[in-house]
Amino acid sequence: MRNEGLGSWPARRARKTPHRTALIHGDRSVTYAELYERTTRLAHTLRARGVRRGDRIAYLGPNHPAYLETLFAAGTLGAVFVPLNIRLAGPEIAYQLADSGAKALVYAPSLAALVAGLPGSTDVRAYVEVGAEYEELLAGASDEPIDQPVPLDDTCIIMYTSGTTGRPKGAMLTHGNLVWNAFNVLVDHDLIADERALVSAPLFHTAGLNMLTLPVLLKGGTCVLVESFDPEATFDLIERHRITFMFGVPTMFDQVARHPRWDRADLSSLRILTCGGSPVPTPLIAKYQERGLTFLQGYGMTEAAPGTLFLDAEHAVGKAGSAGVPHFFSDVRVVRPDLAPVDVGETGEVVVRGPHVMPGYWGLPEETAAVFADGWFRSGDAARVDEDGYVYIVDRIKDMIISGGENIYPAEIEDQLLAHPDVVECAVIGVPDEKWGEVPRAVVVPREGATLDPDEVIASLSGRLAKYKIPKSVVVADALPRTASGKLLKSRVRSRYGTDSQAKDHR
Repeated sequence: MRNEGLGSWPARRARKTPHRTALIHGDRSVTYAELYERTTRLAHTLRARGVRRGDRIAYLGPNHPAYLETLFAAGTLGAVFVPLNIRLAGPEIAYQLADSGAKALVYAPSLAALVAGLPGSTDVRAYVEVGAEYEELLAGASDEPIDQPVPLDDTCIIMYTSGTTGRPKGAMLTHGNLVWNAFNVLVDHDLIADERALVSAPLFHTAGLNMLTLPVLLKGGTCVLVESFDPEATFDLIERHRITFMFGVPTMFDQVARHPRWDRADLSSLRILTCGGSPVPTPLIAKYQERGLTFLQGYGMTEAAPGTLFLDAEHAVGKAGSAGVPHFFSDVRVVRPDLAPVDVGETGEVVVRGPHVMPGYWGLPEETAAVFADGWFRSGDAARVDEDGYVYIVDRIKDMIISGGENIYPAEIEDQLLAHPDVVECAVIGVPDEKWGEVPRAVVVPREGATLDPDEVIASLSGRLAKYKIPKSVVVADALPRTASGKLLKSRVRSRYGTDSQAKDHR
């Protein structure tokens, strides 16, 4: 095959294990042979609608076989896949479509109204709704093999990550980035061909796709796709499908552990539990250990596809709180501003280098240059290293908030708050939350003579930001702390307004 990338995976798997089950969704199963045929037919369909090598194909929808068929079809054509977060508001979706220059959009029927309401300023020319239309198109398309030359350094995915300047940036992940990340998972997780993975984390995020689904499909295992996470259903799925491998953010695992079925559920099939997105609370680790289950924790970022650090089962207790050591094919350092390595126990910035690290951000050469130094990607996260080389993430140099596994950047919210006619200044910080880990809180300064109603300020963001980005609480202040030069002192905002947890849940 001339295709070295992900687009060739269905064909390569179909010639090895055609009758093995690749995907399960509800009561429907898809073998590797069927996945290859459907991917090929979809590639022909998209080509007939004008999609060519290098064009961007977007997908908007929850976990579904069509998501992976579209990803592999894009790779078959040498096109670029653009997964869209279904939790985003219409204007946010429109921005990413326009920014990526997507020519085609495949979407779930549940999001048809949102798609119909998108502004016409995008480059999308081909719309395909998953369902009856999708199946008719595939049935009428050719199943002749397509072997487009696709080298590993071609861009495979543009995955958007929230930007500190108020706009998300598209991380360009090559086929090689995704292949090497999958190798890291296979090596460090000891995956086997009989793996049965429960994919309830969203595929439009890098962890659910790249740390779980793609490595399992590469190995020839089975992925059980679930459109949304539900703790009750999780128990049913584990027992019914004899799930061996799960990924989730701490909130998901906590909800499972708090469920009434926790003590009596049959969890004997579970072999691998990986957790990421935010630090795992020690009591949660202990609760799973009581059931004979161990978390495999890690640290990563979209720009690294995403695996960077990994804490294996052997050290889960002895190195509790650590993010682990670098993945097999990853190099990680904790450095001072001049890139010199820190001493043991000294705090510095995490930098990463390896074949899984992106070449840059889509259409943003200056932003790309700013995050690379001497070939190392600068994470913006602060950490320290112990005497055994284990890395402990201690703070975020950037102001990112991690809420239920979702990355939220304050600047994006602040930009929308300042559009409010009565808000003259604002700052968004993260505050602790029992359910989500942390959530955004807005501190706003009203214009002179105006009175701000916190509930009204929150309501004004509805439809303009994804629900999880909308602050759960608003504090009205007379002024924000600043330096003599006018720079906002975010640390003082946090210390002054970040401890009171009063707030209604506006999710």
